[in-house]
Amino acid sequence: MKTVLITGCSSGYGRETARYFHAQGFHVIASMRTPREEGLPRSNRLRVIALDVTKPEQIAAAIEDCGPIDVLVNNAGIGLMGAFEATPLHTVREVFETNTFGVMAMTQAILPQWRARKAGVLVNVTSSATLAPMPLVAVYTASKQAIEGFTASLAFELAEFHVNVKLVEPGYCPSTSFTSNGGSRMQGLIPQPYAPFAERI
Repeated sequence: MKTVLITGCSSGYGRETARYFHAQGFHVIASMRTPREEGLPRSNRLRVIALDVTKPEQIAAAIEDCGPIDVLVNNAGIGLMGAFEATPLHTVREVFETNTFGVMAMTQAILPQWRARKAGVLVNVTSSATLAPMPLVAVYTASKQAIEGFTASLAFELAEFHVNVKLVEPGYCPSTSFTSNGGSRMQGLIPQPYAPFAERI
């Protein structure tokens, strides 16, 4: 039985991805910052673990504890919407820590076992925001666009070890926590000069 590790399974695409892989007969390791099992099948083939992809020690512990992994789905991400001029750089860094560096850290942690086994599947989840310019999401788009380039280049070097690399670019999903998780982060990011523009979109 193959094992899949999925990040960001608390809601939306991550949770549905966990449900999908479980239905396909996989052993599923559904990770999230705060573990909860709501909305996930109760099964001896599904395990929920705590994992914050910005914490190297949690990544190392998860990879060690989970044993051989056949598929990694890098789904964890946080949203941000607002005028770039009003966005503090510490907020920019926070978004990149999860959406960009978190993906890279998870990938780097799992590659040694795949290289040794000459097998593995990496699925990086970005966003349809990378496909066409959208207003007020410059930082979010940049964090996801970086993963697009990362994934395209990485696919060539990992093919040498028979590791398949995939990219998924989903659209907006109302059941995700994109807005609620980013509420405090987005406070004050539409200053008055930008308000008329924001209202029009």
